[in-house]
Amino acid sequence: MDFQQVVDHMGAMTCVVSVQKRLGGGYGDIRIVTGNRAYIDSIEHPMGDVRMLTTSFTPNSLYTDYLTRDLNFEEYCYRAAVEKKCLHSYAHPDRFDVWFNMTFLPLAPDEGDLCFCTYTMEINPVADSSRMSNVSSEMASAVLETAIKLRGATDFEAAMADVIKDIREICLAKQCCILLMDPLTRTCSVLCEDIAADSPKKPMAEIVDDGFYDLAESWEATISGSNCLIAKNEQDMEVVRERNPAWYSSLVENGVRSIVLFPLKSGHEKHGYIWATDFDPENAPRIKEALELVTFILGAEIGNHLLLKRLQVLSARDMLTGCLNRNEMNNYVDALSNGRISPGKSVGALFADLNGLKRVNDSQGHAAGDALIRAGYRVLREIFNDDEIFRAGGDEFTVIVLGATPGDMEEKARLIGQCAAREGAVSLAVGYHVEADCRNVRAALRRADENMYENKRQYYRAHPGKGRG
Repeated sequence: MDFQQVVDHMGAMTCVVSVQKRLGGGYGDIRIVTGNRAYIDSIEHPMGDVRMLTTSFTPNSLYTDYLTRDLNFEEYCYRAAVEKKCLHSYAHPDRFDVWFNMTFLPLAPDEGDLCFCTYTMEINPVADSSRMSNVSSEMASAVLETAIKLRGATDFEAAMADVIKDIREICLAKQCCILLMDPLTRTCSVLCEDIAADSPKKPMAEIVDDGFYDLAESWEATISGSNCLIAKNEQDMEVVRERNPAWYSSLVENGVRSIVLFPLKSGHEKHGYIWATDFDPENAPRIKEALELVTFILGAEIGNHLLLKRLQVLSARDMLTGCLNRNEMNNYVDALSNGRISPGKSVGALFADLNGLKRVNDSQGHAAGDALIRAGYRVLREIFNDDEIFRAGGDEFTVIVLGATPGDMEEKARLIGQCAAREGAVSLAVGYHVEADCRNVRAALRRADENMYENKRQYYRAHPGKGRG
């Protein structure tokens, strides 16, 4: 067959790909046999942000001469050339900031162990929704159901638990999971997971530890610029072993024989990953189609969810120290006094006010004063839980402890002095009071405040050179 004549009659960027078929299954070399002028120009004069490994086209060269090895591209070439299937994909590889509309068509006859297909592509600078919706009615229905569940949810995490079960069943996989990554704290958390009843796999929550972020961070290099990773058999898993030995060892240790891994993004911000494991290799194209669509929706929904959580934190937290702010304290006090929380339970209130903050601000500047406030918060965190401490004002912290006794609060006040001494320049005036019923929390706060000011007056009488504030 005159392959050059075939591609020259195609208007879009098109090349002929050869796939070396191996006896017993699998494949060897994948080569770009030839291409039309438009395809060759895409290599020799790439558009936009597209970068090739070489910008010189040589007929019958390995495709990896031009692109980093991509298991997804290899899968489609194999299925089109060897299995004689007509395939389509619309994807956004991480290595390029463009969308690829790709069609793979089988060619005949084969030449010995070489099988052939055409590869036609269209490059879109932005996503074309009409291309993304060109899927089977079954898949479109499943994705629509996912979108409806999330849009109508009042409990996002509960809805995601339903969604991940649906996704696992669509993929016919043994396990499906969404892992979130926080680059600021370098921590990972499992948003949702579903495991088949007959699977012996451990839940990811038992595997994810403080060091897991480093492993998850390495997945981007393992995907190697593609839009996902699909390792469906031993040959593909060998590529995972070559690129990421530590992760490969972890997969083998946990009995994973196949995996599909997609990053979850909204815009250019990555929130984490979704993956499915141990599926029928013949189901790989269906899984890829499903997750390409689902991740497009999930990325946006998760991004909105995380943004809302960040806004909630910002509204509830003091930006200087990170502790709960006065607004949260007022809400908590209202709930206690109205009996909505632990009615009848005792409550201890403690005020802690920094001594000498004004003198530090005046003599050393506000940066030093801010450092002193943060040090005061560190002292309180050594003794109380985070959800008990509130920054009530500039240099004043309030602590509210349910179930406290006068002896408890006396001991904690003593510990504050010890911890402050270890911090060095930190000194805190402290006052506390306990009420037998937390509905009287405002009385406890008033008496604790009075006691704190008496403690502060005693401090300045004993240290007249320290100044006020």
